[in-house]
Amino acid sequence: MNNLSTRIKAFSLLGDFLSQFTTEGILKKEDIPHNELFFEAFKLQVERAEEFNGWFTLENVLFACEGWSNSLTTAKLTNFTTGITSNVSHKTIAVIMAGNIPLVGFHDFLSVLISGHSILVKQSSNDKHLLPILAKYLQYVCDDFKNKITFTQEKLNNFDAVIATGSSNTARYFEYYFGKYPSIIRENRNSVAILTGNETTEELTALADDIFKYFGLGCRSVSKLFVPKDYNFDAFFKAVFTHKDIINNAKYANNYDYNKAVYLMSLFDLLENGFLMLKEDESYSSPISSVFYEYYTDIDELKKKLNNDKHKIQCIVAKNIIDGEIAFGQTQKPTLTDFADNVNTLDFLTNL
Repeated sequence: MNNLSTRIKAFSLLGDFLSQFTTEGILKKEDIPHNELFFEAFKLQVERAEEFNGWFTLENVLFACEGWSNSLTTAKLTNFTTGITSNVSHKTIAVIMAGNIPLVGFHDFLSVLISGHSILVKQSSNDKHLLPILAKYLQYVCDDFKNKITFTQEKLNNFDAVIATGSSNTARYFEYYFGKYPSIIRENRNSVAILTGNETTEELTALADDIFKYFGLGCRSVSKLFVPKDYNFDAFFKAVFTHKDIINNAKYANNYDYNKAVYLMSLFDLLENGFLMLKEDESYSSPISSVFYEYYTDIDELKKKLNNDKHKIQCIVAKNIIDGEIAFGQTQKPTLTDFADNVNTLDFLTNL
């Protein structure tokens, strides 16, 4: 398939299909192609997602669907693909997907197919029910995709390049196993926020979304705060109280109880409010239900530190402090060009 406009049209139709699944609820529309085949099937998987993975609540799955529906428009896809030429050499790309949040591998799926390649997908067992239906939908609205999408649970064979996402441990395995292939290998990253003490209630409330959305499981979830010396956390705790009901999720509550017990037995000083713990720690990766914080005294020194640690960081939330910062409340609303690890997947795919 060499016609980019055809591929854009297919994905925009998929965006229309996903527009029936939003944070407002699930509402069937009359004008969606092939709805009679796919609406009920996808609705069932959305509603049952939590049965297979306790972190995939209906709210979180619908949030992911809504985000992709908003991104898969003709205008945004056209802008996204401006660098793709018609002479891309057709390859088969193996994509190993993570399973930490719903449809987390969809950006790679989109990038491979829209650039004209075939995709060989190895999904995580934690997120294997949603994407195959969306892939079938694509194949129905665009015949040329029918021989371009393969899902496998077996050992990967017959591919030309690899995009693999996993933990820092699995990344070492990926590097060893796929070393002879062109590849993008991603490992653990976390997101941070820089606070000054001058944030408004609205900004801190928005930051709570960056922390709690997807239970903090995403690489774009804020897991570390940098705060000035003598920072008063009262305003922060007041603002995040909007998310107090998160403790009603059994998996989250179990993590909260376990991590709190570990911290207390280790005699760590904690700040906590019944559903979130704050612990002073230099690490970037905090356990579920907790956020680490670190004091800074000089903003320029902090910028140097973050630059030196950029290989560990996905997003930096701040206001008028640092280049590339993301506004409060926006980490879980990436655009198509917000590439994971700041590696342009499309450039990689078009230059194979």
